[in-house]
Amino acid sequence: MTSAAGPNAQEHYRRANELRALGQLEAALAGYDQAVALDPTYANAFCNRGVTLGLLHRFMEALASYDRAVALNPGDILAHYNRAGVQRQLAQLDAALASYDRAIAIRPEYAEAIFNRALLLQELKRWQESLAAMQRALALNPAFATDHAWHSIAAAHAELKQWEEAINAYGRSIDLNPGHVQAFQGRAIALHELKRHEEAIASYDQALALQPNLRFLPGLRRYAMMHICDWRGMDADIARLSAGLRDLAPVAPPFPLLALLDSAPLQKSAAAIWVREQCPPNHALGPILKRARPKKIHIGYFSADFRLHPVTLLLAELFELHDRSRFEITAFAFGPPADDAVRTRIARSFERFIDVRDKSDREVAVLARAHHIDIAVDLTGFTEYSRTNIFALRAAPVQLGYIGYLGTMGAPYMDYLIADQAIIAPEERGNYSEKIIYLPVYMANHGKRQFAARAISRAELGLPMEGFVFACCNANYKVSPATFAGWMRILGRVERSVLFLNADNPVAERNLRREAARRDVDPARIVFGARLALPDYMARYRALDLFLDTLPYNAGATASDALWAGVPVVTRPGTTFAGRVAASLLTALQMPELIAASQQDFEDLAVDLASRPARLAQLRERLAKQRVASPLFDARAFTMHLEWAYEQAIAR
Repeated sequence: MTSAAGPNAQEHYRRANELRALGQLEAALAGYDQAVALDPTYANAFCNRGVTLGLLHRFMEALASYDRAVALNPGDILAHYNRAGVQRQLAQLDAALASYDRAIAIRPEYAEAIFNRALLLQELKRWQESLAAMQRALALNPAFATDHAWHSIAAAHAELKQWEEAINAYGRSIDLNPGHVQAFQGRAIALHELKRHEEAIASYDQALALQPNLRFLPGLRRYAMMHICDWRGMDADIARLSAGLRDLAPVAPPFPLLALLDSAPLQKSAAAIWVREQCPPNHALGPILKRARPKKIHIGYFSADFRLHPVTLLLAELFELHDRSRFEITAFAFGPPADDAVRTRIARSFERFIDVRDKSDREVAVLARAHHIDIAVDLTGFTEYSRTNIFALRAAPVQLGYIGYLGTMGAPYMDYLIADQAIIAPEERGNYSEKIIYLPVYMANHGKRQFAARAISRAELGLPMEGFVFACCNANYKVSPATFAGWMRILGRVERSVLFLNADNPVAERNLRREAARRDVDPARIVFGARLALPDYMARYRALDLFLDTLPYNAGATASDALWAGVPVVTRPGTTFAGRVAASLLTALQMPELIAASQQDFEDLAVDLASRPARLAQLRERLAKQRVASPLFDARAFTMHLEWAYEQAIAR
């Protein structure tokens, strides 16, 4: 209970309150100090003293004052509530949650505490609980239904991949505040996820009109446009993005730039800027104490893609082939929920398969340390659902990036990057912040792709019965104007030929056909193919004659699929990691003649192979032999080389 304080203590307390109201914080603090000196049981004075210390950013002292207040008066709601705020400032998030819970236990309808608890739950990535708490706070006190509250609700829906609900909540935020630029940006991202790309671009444009220099917004907008192959203003956008990166400005996330810039230095800058802004080194957990080299090296594979996904399809056999006498492997899965056959298969490959979707980055890093992970392998990088802050906290003594993100992460806490010399020449290592682990072959692969038992005919694919079929099965956002222009020149030189492309969305189809017409190519000569089940997808390659690669972002998994199916791939390497992956595959196959030195060579080679059936037949025959004899599809050899690399990393 609060003490019946003496008049001197009360007078100091009242005077301190007046001084605090006037903003005279140091004088107010002196008054509270005098009050508690006169009456060490004066709970209210300790509470208000904590408020003043918090305003002075002396958070540890404020916390001690609140601790004293609640010890003296456990029923003081305000002391519990205010202590939670200070604990949040000190990143003591679990303790802050407990303080909010105590305040709410005393007054179950304490809307303000419920509201702030909801915001804290978002920091802890407990999105479903946050959403429920936010909705309860608004029901108790509709005054909390501000544009920022609706933005927080929208963010929770977005994290839960409830895109329609997110769009509606962002709309409520915008209705309340038409100048809420972050709501326009969030709505654009949600629309993009639903493949409503034109609406997403319009929402990005509204955000840009409000704040042209909003962090990363120009790159996000251009990325949305790339998904529908809308290239209007692209040269100006690339010039703006490049200039921003040279000035170390946050103009674009790193991933979209893989398909926009053929510049390893600029991509390194983009990664470093992202790390600076979004996931800087975090030393909150302290260093990992050095320990004796383990009998078995414990590898932690961290991924958002442990499901039916190109990366996991490439890696599944690696997980199964790891030498269990020398290695122990644990999966940390933080992607969307999945119950497909690929998830089931790989879950059996690990000693432990841990779903950490609902854990905070800090909790995941602590868990990895508790499991004594020796090497943390980030298989996601800066791609969708990334959780880079896990590595910023240092989840393991050695941390490396592999296959999910094709480039440097520009982060001082990522120690190694796996590559081969076709992708990163030794003299180009300065474009990468990591040390490079060179393997004979970069890409994990396998020779167990399944084909549908039935043949898929040209007619079924909408292809003409006769004529040469060029193809590219890459995602539409990888198709640059320069790449497409080259394809159209090739079609112009090869009569009756067609180009088979992925049909990511109908807007992209419409735009690409329009672009073909602009280049005097009949739009009907472009044929789009829908997504198919894996065996049918692989069988479809047998109806195609030649795979034409994209630049600056090459084919990776799709090139591997084409090569295994017996379809030659023609590529032109760029200067970046993402721009050299197909050349890496062809080098491993010992088929360098399919690697063009220039755009003109690329086009001439494609035309020559289409015009000389005998030469193409010889290439196909060589490809059939090389895919068995070369190391590219030898999963066991790849696993041995990777394990050697892991041992070297630990030894160093």
